[in-house]
Amino acid sequence: MNQTSREIVKNCLTFNTPQRMPRDIWYLPCFSKKYPEQLKKLLEKYPSDLGSIPNVYRASKKVKGDAYVSGEYIDEWGCEFTNIHEGIIGEVKNPLMEEITDFNKITPPYEMLPANYAKARDIINRAYGDSDKFIMAGCCPRPWERFQFIRGTENAMMDLALYPEEIETALKKVHDFYMKELEFWTTTDVDGIFFMDDWGAQKDLLISCDMWRRFFKPMYKDYCDIAKANGKNVFMHSDGNITRIYKELIEIGVDAINSQVFCMDMEEVAKLAKGKITFWGEIDRQHVIPSKDTQIGRDAVRTIAKKLYDSKGGIISQFELGPGANPEMPFAIMDEWKKVQAEGE
Repeated sequence: MNQTSREIVKNCLTFNTPQRMPRDIWYLPCFSKKYPEQLKKLLEKYPSDLGSIPNVYRASKKVKGDAYVSGEYIDEWGCEFTNIHEGIIGEVKNPLMEEITDFNKITPPYEMLPANYAKARDIINRAYGDSDKFIMAGCCPRPWERFQFIRGTENAMMDLALYPEEIETALKKVHDFYMKELEFWTTTDVDGIFFMDDWGAQKDLLISCDMWRRFFKPMYKDYCDIAKANGKNVFMHSDGNITRIYKELIEIGVDAINSQVFCMDMEEVAKLAKGKITFWGEIDRQHVIPSKDTQIGRDAVRTIAKKLYDSKGGIISQFELGPGANPEMPFAIMDEWKKVQAEGE
C-alpha cells in the first residue's frame, strides 16, 4: 500500500524507511513570477509532501504594503522594511528601538492571535483531516532575527556584547509572544512546528557558542519541549556554517534542520548528525541552483547522497528557488534524487 505524504515524512524523521524520500520545494515570488509555467510543471511532477494550514489569525492594523514589492513595508510588529528588489523581502533601515533600554517600544502583536481559540482550532483540525500531507503550524518563532528587526543588526550585535542583562529582558518579551503562539498551535492536530534564525556566516557562527548558549539555546529548548509534550515534530532553519551548534540542536530535540550543508564540511556534519537528525535539504543556492550547467546540480545530489544519505530516512529533498535560479536545475536535482533512491545508495 502506498504511503501518504504524512506517513512518508514521519517515517523519514524516525528512520523507519519511507516509501520514497520526502520532497519540499521552496520558491520566492521573484521566481514564480518569472517562471510560472516551469514552476507549475515542477510542482505537478514533484509535489511537496509538507503542507500548510488556513490562516486563522486576525489582520494587523500595523501592516502596510507588501513584503515582496519594491518600496516600504511595515510588518505586524511595526518593523519597517525597505525593499529595492521585487520578489525578495527587504531590510530594516529604521529600527524601532533607538536604545537597548527602549523596551516600551516592543509591542508584540498579541491582537493577531485568534479571537476564538476553539473556533480556530476547529478550522485547523478540519483542514488537517482533509489533507494527507505533513502539516506544519502556521507560526514561525525567530527571536534573534526579530530582535534584529526591532533593534537593527549592528545595534543587536553590539547589545549582545555590551548589555547582556538588558538584551535578556528585551528577548524575553519576544520569546513570551512566541510561546503564546506555540501554546495554541501545539494543541491542534498539526504534525510539526517550525522555528528559524540565521546563525551562520560563510565559515563560522555569527557569535560565540557561549553567547548562543546563554541567550538563545534555552528559548529553542522551550520550543522543542512544548512541541514534544504535545507529540509534535520540530523543524528548524538556519543559514550559514552552523557546524558548531548541530549537536546542541539535536540535544534539545530538533528533528529536522534546514541548513546550508555546502557551506560546511559535510563529512564533519555527517559525523555529528547523520542518523540523529533529518537533513531538511538543502542544495546550494549560492552556486549550484543558479548554474546554467544542470550536471552541477546532479553532482551536488551525489555529493549529499555519498555523505548523508540513508535509505532508512534522514533526508528531505529540499531547495529554494530564488533570484538567479536556473529553471531547469530543479528538474535535474529531483530526477537525480529519484535515481539515487532507485540505486539504493
